[in-house]
Amino acid sequence: MRPEKQNITKEYLVRLNASPFFIVVNYKGLKVSHFTELRKRLTKAGSELHVVKNSIFRIAAKEAGIGDLNGALTGQLAVVTGQRDISSAAKVVKSFGAEFDRLKVHFGYLNNQRLEQPDILTLADLPSIEVLRGKLLGLFSAPATKLVTLLNTPASQLARVLQARAEKMGEAAPAEATAVAAGQPAA
Repeated sequence: MRPEKQNITKEYLVRLNASPFFIVVNYKGLKVSHFTELRKRLTKAGSELHVVKNSIFRIAAKEAGIGDLNGALTGQLAVVTGQRDISSAAKVVKSFGAEFDRLKVHFGYLNNQRLEQPDILTLADLPSIEVLRGKLLGLFSAPATKLVTLLNTPASQLARVLQARAEKMGEAAPAEATAVAAGQPAA
């Protein structure tokens, strides 16, 4: 292999090893302006899109321990990689593919597990990792909040009863003081 190809293969290998996932898409028929827009959207989602030469990417994937992709790499392909969660990148790819009807998802990998097109589209429908973390935090804090409420309820009820009693006694006290001052016995 020529030194230029070896350098490009090493570059792809570094990208594959640095990313917990990758998604292979076919971009045949996509205009340059659309391709640029897709790259911008993916950048906002914490991902990148790179056009790959199939033979070089096949070698890089094999060196990364992904396996043999001989039959899977056909056509004009690009690879989406990223540092964040795969669902945000899959959302962008899915919405862009629906919007322009040119981008087709082939397959992907998440932590060395192969994902087919339906799997990736299912991941696109999941909420983002931030939303899932918020829901999980809510689930963890809900029992503690309920416990504090249950523990405070008897004390707050007792405080309300004592307050009502004090108010009642406060109303009765001036009447008793008036009766004693008039020389009559207290009730």
